Amino acid sequence: MTTGHPLAGVYAAAVTPLRERPDSSLDLESVPVLMRFLASRGCHGMVLFGTTGEGPSFSPSEREALMRAASAARDSHEFVSGFRLLAGTGTPSLSETIDLTKLAFDLGYEGVLVVPPYYFRNATDDGLFAWFSELIRKAVPLNGYLLGYHFPSVAGIGFSIELLARLKDAFPVQFAGIKDSSHDPGLASTLGEKIGSDLIVFTGTDSYLQLAMQNRAAGCITAPANLISPDLREVWDLTQEGKDASEAQARVTRQRDILDKYPPFPPTLKALLHRIHGLPRWDVRPPLESISPEFEERAFQEFEGLKV
Repeated sequence: MTTGHPLAGVYAAAVTPLRERPDSSLDLESVPVLMRFLASRGCHGMVLFGTTGEGPSFSPSEREALMRAASAARDSHEFVSGFRLLAGTGTPSLSETIDLTKLAFDLGYEGVLVVPPYYFRNATDDGLFAWFSELIRKAVPLNGYLLGYHFPSVAGIGFSIELLARLKDAFPVQFAGIKDSSHDPGLASTLGEKIGSDLIVFTGTDSYLQLAMQNRAAGCITAPANLISPDLREVWDLTQEGKDASEAQARVTRQRDILDKYPPFPPTLKALLHRIHGLPRWDVRPPLESISPEFEERAFQEFEGLKV
């Protein structure tokens, strides 16, 4: 069984809809399309501007435009209620992160996902505690939720167990937990043993969802959830009910293994969302490049082969 925290569930680390180059501008008209697609396939919510959403590629004004578009789409009478919105608001700039985080809560987002200031790779726990403390005091409401984003292989900096405990002690409600994208099964167990009863943990690795939830994780926030959320939701539901989710987890792992062969995720997921589900063919922003036609066809055929 997992936590009953209000944020618990399955989230897509959403791709960002972009028009074709040389424009590469935000395709705001497609935001409701993506949201309805994810909601219809079992996602409890979505995270904007994570790694898969190419977050660092966008200016504060672009982030604001997309965040407003998603909020307006959810508030429209056409959208099913209950779909949660989280925003990736972390940047190396504390003041910019404060502004983006305040905006998210002003727009009614349920929470924010914040990577440590990744330019400062040698920052100490004391320095990171001061950074997050100022952010929380200035931007997170008393009933708001901030999740730390632990992705040291990309960000070059992460959260120690001691730092997590310290932030939770200082901000018992607002510092809600972390997304763990370390891809370390040992850490998934350690987090459950040491902080699982105090902090909510979301795995960023689809293949570990069942393991993480058996160790008191709250769910997942993953890139492949854009494509494979029905199976992830089945793992989540069955584990919540105390039932064996091994079969659904095996399907998730097979699909994740295919996607792992075609990095990076943003162009591959956008191509497959178009090929398999007919969503618009969204571009990626440089320095990322579109997946080659050969790789796209190979990935598509491997996914089609799972249906046989």
